[in-house]
Amino acid sequence: MNIFRIALAATVFSLSSASAFAHGGGLDKNGCHTNHKTGDYHCH
Repeated sequence: MNIFRIALAATVFSLSSASAFAHGGGLDKNGCHTNHKTGDYHCH
């Protein structure tokens, strides 16, 4: 029974952490963007 719980917890954890991956959305052709809170333009 403990193995089932560990496997279930590992599955739930691995599926829920997939949404935490970073993405490059909102970058211009130079890989830069403007921070709308500060107005700062910076590159990654």
